Amino acid sequence: MSYYRDEAVVLRAQKLGEADRIITLLTRHHGRVRAVAKGVRRTSSRFGARVEPFTVVDAQLHRGRNLDIVTQVEVLAPYGQVLVADYGLYTAGSAMLETAERFTEAEGEAATQQYLLLVGALRTLAAGGHDPALVLDAFLLRSLAVAGYAASFVDCARCGAAGPHRAFAVAHGGAVCPSCRPPGSAAPDPQTMQLLAALLSGDWGAADTSDPRCRREGSGLVAAYLQWHLERGIRSLRHVERV
Repeated sequence: MSYYRDEAVVLRAQKLGEADRIITLLTRHHGRVRAVAKGVRRTSSRFGARVEPFTVVDAQLHRGRNLDIVTQVEVLAPYGQVLVADYGLYTAGSAMLETAERFTEAEGEAATQQYLLLVGALRTLAAGGHDPALVLDAFLLRSLAVAGYAASFVDCARCGAAGPHRAFAVAHGGAVCPSCRPPGSAAPDPQTMQLLAALLSGDWGAADTSDPRCRREGSGLVAAYLQWHLERGIRSLRHVERV
């Protein structure tokens, strides 16, 4: 029998039969994995609560023909206990899980950076030190960057001309200079561009003191940029509470 062990975040859990669940995991070393957790819906299950979404686990799995089998699970961080108790935290966290799954759609491909980014974002979200919407937008921007779609909020994304620039073009990679600006480009408040740059770089001092209006505008730009590169939207985003 072929077994392997890995750290993972539980992204999704679906019912299977009368007592089982299909668990979607984002693992540290094996990418995205779908596995069967047998008997977890029974009250006598040893690890039913350990394979709920948002939970970081140390899991042992057995390789199967179509789906792997979860054989052992130890909880490393039960973030779900905090997140499901607060609507704002829950919706922001759900959007993170959905985004992480979408960026790792090819099962079995290594996704260590996405895994570490997601674990860090869930930890920050559960700690409650920042506005959940800001934590989400920071995660989305960094997830895009890890996937090779880093947005520019200062220099021109097309020709590299030094900024800051006023226009933002989703299809061109972010900020664009007057020469590269295509028709229909957005013209966000300069403070909004500064906020997004702060979220991407991890400057929480600047992000936490930002204006609510700039946060709303920035969230719209992030959502549009994410949708452009994923080619469809993240359903969970519509439920996220904004200031």
